[in-house]
Amino acid sequence: MAAMLQPQIILLKEGTDTSQGKPQLVSNINACTVVADSVRTTLGPRGMDKLIHDDKGTTTISNDGATIMKLLDIVHPAAKILVDIAKSQDSEVGDGTTTVVLLAAEFLKEAKPFIEDGVHSQNLIRSYRTACSMAIDKIKELAISIEGKSLEEKKSLLAKCAATTLSSKLIGGEKEFFASMVVEAVIAIGNDDRLNLIGIKKVPGGNMRDSFLVNGVAFKKTFSYAGFEQQPKKFLNPKILLLNIELELKSEKENAEIRLSDPLQYQSIVDAEWNIIYDKLDKCVQSGAKIVLSRLAIGDLATQYFADRDIFCAGRVTEEDLQCVAAATGGTVQTSVNNIIDEVLGTCEIFEERQVGNERFNIFSGCPSGQTATIVLRGGADQFIEEAERSLHDAIMIVRRALKNSTVVAGGGAIDMEISRYLRQHARTIAGKSQLFINSYAKALEVIPRQLCDNAGFDATDVLNKLRQKHALPSGEGAHYGVDINTGGIADSFDNFVWEPAVVKINAINAATEAACLILSVDETVKNPKSESAQGEAAASAMGGRGHGGAAFRGRGRGMRRR
Repeated sequence: MAAMLQPQIILLKEGTDTSQGKPQLVSNINACTVVADSVRTTLGPRGMDKLIHDDKGTTTISNDGATIMKLLDIVHPAAKILVDIAKSQDSEVGDGTTTVVLLAAEFLKEAKPFIEDGVHSQNLIRSYRTACSMAIDKIKELAISIEGKSLEEKKSLLAKCAATTLSSKLIGGEKEFFASMVVEAVIAIGNDDRLNLIGIKKVPGGNMRDSFLVNGVAFKKTFSYAGFEQQPKKFLNPKILLLNIELELKSEKENAEIRLSDPLQYQSIVDAEWNIIYDKLDKCVQSGAKIVLSRLAIGDLATQYFADRDIFCAGRVTEEDLQCVAAATGGTVQTSVNNIIDEVLGTCEIFEERQVGNERFNIFSGCPSGQTATIVLRGGADQFIEEAERSLHDAIMIVRRALKNSTVVAGGGAIDMEISRYLRQHARTIAGKSQLFINSYAKALEVIPRQLCDNAGFDATDVLNKLRQKHALPSGEGAHYGVDINTGGIADSFDNFVWEPAVVKINAINAATEAACLILSVDETVKNPKSESAQGEAAASAMGGRGHGGAAFRGRGRGMRRR
């Protein structure tokens, strides 16, 4: 009997928590579902906002999936994957962050009954990947290209894509106003990939309609020195000099020492210092520039000197603003005032300093390169303006993507319903278990139109039945039908101009499927914290070691004294 007993093998450190098998997989799926529930109600034009309050007292109001996921500070290891896919969707496409989280959670939710019935997760993963690849092919087939259209037509199409994105945001009431502004800004920067060339400046006060777009650069008036009031505040076609130099008198270091043999020499040393600064200022004036901007300080002396010669100057301009001015005006930032040639000077049609709310803004418009744009945002509370900025960021990203990948699909859940129908039809042609798995994948895609209805207060079952009926028409004429948010029924999303770039949907389905497959492939979680008892033992043993050492030393000391 004793021989039959297996010796107990201790493999992992004491205090290690291991969970494995089916219960662990179901637990991970449940955690992801809970995460999705936190952003579920933010989807679509009638989505609700979340107010997130952190321990520093900062309040954020947002319905942007990526922002909410970031601020929730999720600690569950499996649920963190959903945070990552929301972030990747945000950086890659800019919109569809809530969609991607909802889809991933819904795929897992549909897989849960199969896992509980003992289906091996690898079978599910294989079918899900097949369904994903078919869905993406179908999207590409259904997408409509906007390539080859005139600029005006293109602008109108892009504005509709931007309006679809903005309709679910806090500034949805003014979506047409902001959509055209976003399109103008994106077209202004052309093929340049640097997003920071579109500046967004926030000025509290006024209403949203007071926001405006500058085809160039605008930045807040910098720190001003005496003599600033006497400088001209408006120029037509000025030359602009950009510097990275301090134009002020510098006091000597505290330990500077000069030995003089003749007291008369002292005056020449003082004069030398003044001559250096005057020489710099004179070279700036000789360059023919009417506007001098520097990243470093421009002191009282220089400000007064420029004012006397009808030149505008601004010091301590931020690096980002200076680079934007350089890109817009065609100037180059100089680190020396020697040998300033015309090629390094920038220019613009109009420069003016204008009052915006309580702030003064320096505005450069009509820039030759036309590669920058600035949106000056107005609004009430700070939280409102912050959310408006996040909304515009999403719209800007969408328009950029639509310009580069110029295909669009019908929004409002239309594309999701069409892929769902296509996959259900395909599932009927397959034998075996994978028929059920692909069918469940198709069912999961319906979460988007269903959630749009729920968030708007419509009867989701009724609307989805109508949509299924419309999409099942053999002629294919119902392929563009989605949820009509205004009437609570269904409508042709293309005719209603509810469009989104195909790349948004492709990226969302790809990322959501990958995340679901990743979570389904995990069957064990090992948590190995340093338990308090282990830390206590370590501390005790460390102290014990030191104690013995001390005692040994004292013993030797006594022994030596005895000898």
